[in-house]
Formats: sequence, structure tokens, C-alpha cells
Amino acid sequence: MDIQPAPFVPPAPKPRTTPPSTLEMIRIVYRNPLELWGEHTYNEPWISANGVGGHLIVANDPGLIRHVLVDNARNYKMATVRQKILRPILRDGLLTAEGEVWKRSRKAMAPVFTPRHIFGFAQPMLRRTQDFVTRYEDGGTSDIAHDMTLLTYDILAETLFSGEIAGEPGSFANEIDRLFETMGRVDPLDLLRAPDWLPRLTRIRGRKTMAYFRKIVTDTVKMREGKFKRDPDAVPQDFLTLLLKAEGPEGLTRAEVEDNIITFIGAGHETTARALGWTLYCLAESPWERNRVEQEIDQVLAREPDPTKWLDAMPFTRAAFDEALRLYPPAPSINREPIEPEMWKDLYIPKHAAVLVMPWVVHRHRKLWDRPDAFLPERFHPGNREKIDRFQYLPFGAGPRVCIGASFAMQEAIIALAIMLSRFRFDTTAETKPWPVQKLTTQPQGGLPMQVTPRQVR
Repeated sequence: MDIQPAPFVPPAPKPRTTPPSTLEMIRIVYRNPLELWGEHTYNEPWISANGVGGHLIVANDPGLIRHVLVDNARNYKMATVRQKILRPILRDGLLTAEGEVWKRSRKAMAPVFTPRHIFGFAQPMLRRTQDFVTRYEDGGTSDIAHDMTLLTYDILAETLFSGEIAGEPGSFANEIDRLFETMGRVDPLDLLRAPDWLPRLTRIRGRKTMAYFRKIVTDTVKMREGKFKRDPDAVPQDFLTLLLKAEGPEGLTRAEVEDNIITFIGAGHETTARALGWTLYCLAESPWERNRVEQEIDQVLAREPDPTKWLDAMPFTRAAFDEALRLYPPAPSINREPIEPEMWKDLYIPKHAAVLVMPWVVHRHRKLWDRPDAFLPERFHPGNREKIDRFQYLPFGAGPRVCIGASFAMQEAIIALAIMLSRFRFDTTAETKPWPVQKLTTQPQGGLPMQVTPRQVR
């Protein structure tokens, strides 16, 4: 008799049963905001309370989330605390720009992320992954979290920048970690809404790293401009070229061009890297799910050479990735602030309140999901995924500011998983003890050391 094993429950902070003191809350928010939330947060449609920095609303109800992010989005700006963290890094990049600057940037980038362009990226994604996995041919243990950062950087550099990003990928990955460790955290003074003239120690420690990224951007732009001058016909029509062509009186300023380059170099690969690492980890701890995914990949690769068709042809592989995105959303918090006060049903939302739509909480909410803490890819199998409310599953956000690269990331992830899992098996070791920590993205503290073994496919 074939008995289905109990599903794997991956590590996550247990909901608090008592509220933290003010001092403790500041310490938790700086160290790991995922550890802040209590049992009520995972059970109620919303939480409305006075916090350290003012009024706080945690929005869990899909209807309320839709209201904030879509139906009345024009009444909500980016939250002050979030902007204090991200703007020193990204300035007027797409993630942090608002108003007319955001509209100009979004319009300038939209042509790169059409289905036709994204399909055109499939072959470079495939080649980069095939080249990358040769490092695993002799087997051994590797930190998969670090490796996925390198892989997605390679893919981003090849597809959006035609391989022409200044700097070394290895040092880039290390500097990304340092950036998130310093400038990617909530500074206690930001939480208290202290005036900007008070120095933030976290920002001071991150200045050298920030200068490193700004130099990469400057050098990358100079390289491309040099190619424009030498041989305009040889310039690739990629993301970088499109941004530079959008520069001008009616388009983007040079500063906005550079801000968007750093946004995509810094954030465009990091989110997919984290999701891939968590997916491989969850599959390694769920061998029955991994077997199903491996079988599907083997069958599809045997009959379908076109990687643009893999996303639709691999529903089990996609479901495993979607479920990892549910449990470990790369962007665990979406922060908004109402411009004017308003009512939603019987909830009063005061002006300047901190309105948090947190995929981390919504994706684990007791009233929205069955066995919310378990890794159950079947939630996203055909026939089941259609029952999930659009606003209870938010790995890429929603509304006007939905992630512009969502389709790019999904295609990239399925191609990467297909190549990796068709050739290698990833297993956890005694040292694989990740702990999810929020540093802009949901990162595995301690990394993901895993044993990689070549597969013998029959």
C-alpha cells in the first residue's frame, strides 16, 4: 500500500504569543522582521494598531489588498520607512521612483518585457545555465544560495546587458551580500521616523559597497557608449541600449538611466536567486515531490527542445517553484502609505498610516490556506491553482506596480530548474540548517550547503 508521506514543513519563525516591548520590537525589526508577527496577524483579516512610528495597518484580506494596491492605488504612495531604506541604494530606479519619474521609467522599459522579447531571452538563459552547471560534474558540496546568485547574475548580464556589465561576477555576489547586510536593513532611527539629518550607522557602513555598485554602473554605461561611437550597427538592442535611447528632454535623465541599471543589476537577479535556492531546498527535503518533478523534466526535455515551451509543459515543476515562492516570497513586504484618510468597510485608514501588505504573512494565513506552513506543490497543480484568489498570492506584487520582470523571472526559473534537475540531484546535508531572514529579500541565514550528485537518467 502506497502511503503519502507527511508534507515537509520548512523552517520559519513561530508566531509570537505575546507582544514585544518597544525596545524588543526595534531590535527584532533590525535583526529579522519576520520574527515580529504574532498569532493574531496570521488569523485576522487585518490588524489596526498604534505602533512606534505611528499608526500601523496589516492588510491580510484579499479584498483589502486589492483596494490598496489596485482599486484605490492612487491614494497610496510608497511608505516612508521603505523609501528611507531603498532610496539611498536605488534612488530613482523603478522600485523607488514615484509620480512622473516612475511613469517615464516604466514606459521606457515596457518594450523589453513583452512576450516576444522574453521568448527571445530563452536560448541565452538556456546556454548560461548549461555552462554554469558544469561546475557540478564532479559532485561535492556547494552553497546553493551563493551559486544561484552567480547563476542569475550570469543570466541577467547575458540577456539584459548582452554580457557587457563591468566588474567580476564573483566579487559582485559578495558585495551584494554586504549591501543587504548593511543598507538593506531597517535602521532603528527610520522606524522611529527620526529626522533625516541624524546619521544612520547602517548607511555609513554601506557607503563603500554602494560606491562599488555605482562604479559598475558608470563603467558599464561608458563601455556601451564607446561601442555606440565605434560601430553603431554592432550595438545590441538590449535593455541597456533601450535605456540609453530613452535618455533625453522627454525621456529619462542620465541619473534615472543609471538608477534603473543599478535597480536591475542589484534587485533583478537577487529575487530569482533566492526563489531558486529555496525551491531546491524544499524539493531536497520532499523526495517524493522531487521524483515527480524530475520525471516531468526528463519527459519534457526528451521531446521538446524549445525552452520557450517548458513553462507550460512542466506544471509540476512550476508548482514546486510557485509553492517555494509562497513559503519564502523573495519580497516579503509591500509597504504603502495613504495620502488621504479613508474607510474600507468598517476599517478606518488614517492619513500617513503604515499600511503593510506582507506576502510573508498573507501566504501563511490560517484563514486563506490549508496547512499553510507545509510545502504542498499540489496547491498549484492544474485545477487547483485556478481556485487561489489573485490577491492572496503575491510573489510579484499586484496593481500598477506589479513586478515588470515577473514573466522574465518565471521563464528563467523553469529553464534553470529544468537543466539543473535533469543533470544533478541536490540533497541536504547535516550542515543544511537555513533560517529565513528578511534583508530586503527573504534570505537563508547560514546559506544552503547541499550535496550535488550527477544523475543517472534512464
